[in-house]
Amino acid sequence: QVQLVESGGGSVQAGGSLRLSCVASGYIYSSFCLAWFRQAPGKEREGAATIDSAGSTKYADSVKGRFTISRDNAKKTLWLQMNSLKPEDTAMYYCAASRNWDCRPGRKADFAYWGQGTQVTVTS
Repeated sequence: QVQLVESGGGSVQAGGSLRLSCVASGYIYSSFCLAWFRQAPGKEREGAATIDSAGSTKYADSVKGRFTISRDNAKKTLWLQMNSLKPEDTAMYYCAASRNWDCRPGRKADFAYWGQGTQVTVTS
């Protein structure tokens, strides 16, 4: 059983920064693909960023250059550093884990484990 718990969300003005954290427990391995997804009201959940076991990262075009995903396998922790935030970044942010070797933000169906989410609100 894998549990994921996010924290770090909040309300920030446009142009500001936030750092999200996700702590894992249970049978989660360093080989897992880890990701941050987000879901805005009335929209589908979309992948923002992924990081594989080797530390290789991929980003959605909408966040590239502003968000940075990182992980510490020993601490079973995943982070998302979000800079230059925009109102359109407002969403519930979820961390997720997948056993699949193909680690990309577009492969939502591969992710079997999800956290409860943390809300990010960006005001203009």
